[in-house]
Amino acid sequence: MAFKKDSFVGTMIFTVTLCLLCSFMITGTAELLKERKLVKKRDELKRNVLIAADVDIADKDFRAIFDKNVKPTLVTLDTGEEDTEANVLDFDERMASINPETSRKPKKDTAKIKSRADQARVFKVFDDNGKLASVVVPIYGKGLWSMIYGYIAVQPDFNTIENVVFYEHGETPGIGDFLNDPDWTGKWHGKQIYNAKGKVSFKVVKGGAKADDVNGVDAVSGATMTGRGVQRSVQFWFGAEGFEMFFNKLKASEG
Repeated sequence: MAFKKDSFVGTMIFTVTLCLLCSFMITGTAELLKERKLVKKRDELKRNVLIAADVDIADKDFRAIFDKNVKPTLVTLDTGEEDTEANVLDFDERMASINPETSRKPKKDTAKIKSRADQARVFKVFDDNGKLASVVVPIYGKGLWSMIYGYIAVQPDFNTIENVVFYEHGETPGIGDFLNDPDWTGKWHGKQIYNAKGKVSFKVVKGGAKADDVNGVDAVSGATMTGRGVQRSVQFWFGAEGFEMFFNKLKASEG
């Protein structure tokens, strides 16, 4: 049956058609932006892991380096068991940490994180000869004003620090910026997480660490609480409720 464009029916058909077309366009754009966002997050992750592992990526294809030299794995913290088949790159630890079904409250919340995901991403980094060069683990904890997020790489003795990178925080501008200062993070290289008795002993030392202090790095004047938050984060994540069980299993498997 013919109808006039200017009639009520014609107007309704035009309006519905236009709405459907717009909804399809919005849905397609949202999906495209979602995928781009995921790609960006993966790239940031790969770059930060390689920086933490002290891999030279300047003027190089960091994606290719990551794909060739890094083996991601998902670790169940309470058991130290690994799941290499999981979609590690897209695993959202923050969402997992606030989901009651995939998290729990720490018994000793020294890092002041309130809840901890049952699983965490770990990255084994190999050299070009296929030999394990370092293991990169995520850490986070409360600073003065914000949660501080970073990655620490430890050498194959699973104790000596290779490098560290802090990629997100909201600490005081001009004071908390030392977290991203290569001169300060460079002091972490060669420091040890555990003491001779196997206790987590890493610390940020107010007034400066002594030359023979293998567990301490210098604190920064005016940023005592931020430094203390970093120290507590390291102590938590390398302790019994963090990656301790995982590292114990690695040590056993390495002989």
